[in-house]
Amino acid sequence: MSSSNDIVITPKDKLLAIDWREVWRYRDMYVLFVQRAFRTAYKQTILGPLWFLITPVLSVIVYVAVFGGVAHISTDGAPPILFYLLGISVWGYFAACLTGTSNSFVTNADIFGKVYFPRIIMPLVAVTVQLLYFCIQLLIFIAAYCYYLAIGTDLTIHWQIVLFPLLMVMLAFMSVGVGMVVSSLTTKYRDLQIIFAKVITLWVYVTPVIYPLSMVTNEKLHLAMSLNPVTPVMEAVKYSLLGVGQFSWMWLLYSLVFTIVIDIIGLAIFNRVQKSFMDTV
Repeated sequence: MSSSNDIVITPKDKLLAIDWREVWRYRDMYVLFVQRAFRTAYKQTILGPLWFLITPVLSVIVYVAVFGGVAHISTDGAPPILFYLLGISVWGYFAACLTGTSNSFVTNADIFGKVYFPRIIMPLVAVTVQLLYFCIQLLIFIAAYCYYLAIGTDLTIHWQIVLFPLLMVMLAFMSVGVGMVVSSLTTKYRDLQIIFAKVITLWVYVTPVIYPLSMVTNEKLHLAMSLNPVTPVMEAVKYSLLGVGQFSWMWLLYSLVFTIVIDIIGLAIFNRVQKSFMDTV
């Protein structure tokens, strides 16, 4: 016999359905997961949250020394520290969101087996946590930017800077879409986790993070790299903040269309797999 207090949990019939009202009801759990992830990121470390600042700074030092000092890779006239710091921060945000989302099913299998909550919360948690980290790294970039302005460095800011938040949102949704596809498939095929980790490692080299797209003079290679959906966003960010790179509405539209399509595909696969993934994970 059922009572008025009974809650019946049934699988979603529509592959593209998201019950946002249900997600809102579980907002306390969402906040709890975000707090837990942020607190445990560097738990039992001596420097703790300072690693959020140290990691990008060390990466920039290595990039400036290796790619700037040894390889003499051009930064299109932008200060190397700003060029690398911006590229590392934006790419790191995308890659971390992608990794966190793609592992959401497997890494949270124990929690999924004990308590019910909307599974879509876990990808949202991954994106939110990485957004907090990105904001911390962005403060480092702003501090470095102000320093260069103070010493008289000529830096060009274009009006497209107003699009910066939207570009970051686009990267977040892009990572969620790809991540949900991978996360859904890895519940049955664990080899994909290893393969996808290698793909992310190689992906950064076909994205203009540590070099400008302008240095790719081969037309076919230039086109192939432009077809990388992250490339137009990365170039637009550098153009708006540093005055270097290429800003193209056409290529940004391509990235937007890719994001929408991959989100639809990812959501459909995610909703299909979550019905029975506890049997295979």
